[in-house]
Amino acid sequence: MENDWKKIKTYTNAIQAEIVKQMLEENGVPAVALNKQDSSYLFGKIELYVSEGSTDLAERLIEEAERGL
Repeated sequence: MENDWKKIKTYTNAIQAEIVKQMLEENGVPAVALNKQDSSYLFGKIELYVSEGSTDLAERLIEEAERGL
């Protein structure tokens, strides 16, 4: 991963991380989910990254989506 990506959120649920990643991409924010979970026992974290220039927009979109839940 290049230096211009910033971690904005960490998840323990892979499905939730993927939903947020897709929501960001649908709103024009490129996002990458880095899955650090153990494949057998599913413990660990999934880190969500966006480019540094998109950090503010991504955080605002995530906050709006979480308020709507």
